[in-house]
Amino acid sequence: MGATSRAPGERESADPGAGRPARRRLTVDRRREELMAAALELFSKRDAEEVSIDDVATAAGASRALVYHYFGGKQELYVAALRSAAQELEERLRPVQGGTALQELAAGLTRYFDFVEDHAAGFAALLRGGPANRAGEVGEIVEGVRRRLFKMITKQLQVSEPSPALRATLRSWIAAVETAGLDWLENRDIERVALERLLVEQMVALLEVAARHDGQAGVSLLDLAHVEPGVSHVEPDVPTGER
Repeated sequence: MGATSRAPGERESADPGAGRPARRRLTVDRRREELMAAALELFSKRDAEEVSIDDVATAAGASRALVYHYFGGKQELYVAALRSAAQELEERLRPVQGGTALQELAAGLTRYFDFVEDHAAGFAALLRGGPANRAGEVGEIVEGVRRRLFKMITKQLQVSEPSPALRATLRSWIAAVETAGLDWLENRDIERVALERLLVEQMVALLEVAARHDGQAGVSLLDLAHVEPGVSHVEPDVPTGER
């Protein structure tokens, strides 16, 4: 097959009479987005080490040279794709004020699962794999999302410096949310609204346990559970001066 010259970002096309797609020009940003979307889809299903530049180029309908032109190599593409997914998720986690602590928590969880549903490949690629795959720059991207979610929750609870027990409790819940998101994408055998409700009630339950050991967790439990009569909870033993 003879080589033809074309500008970066331009899809290779064939003779219009051959019934193949006509050539279409893409902006640099749009072409990068297409390449990252193709990469995220692949990274969501396979380990990064198993995905080649050729795989990404084929999935995106682009040339191998074009992928290198925009990203330099597979690691650069991997990091750029994950960062793009992380930025989108973090944008959705920006707090929206106006409700009770529990209402804001539930609303934030809904925005989180909006992202899970709308950007399944990006979410799965972001969280796929264990700690061994989360070192360096990639690990920092993933931890950045967790910090954003942690900050959102502590702000809703009006806690500036979480105690060790409360910090461990909130981080445990964030891990549960991530796992639930991946499980939901894989199985889809529970209604999303039911899953979100389950996770909110799990937060209350975790705070109930933590409240038996830590006054600050007890205060946070009161901030959440007292506005939701339907949620079963224990009254925490809050030491004098905690509120």
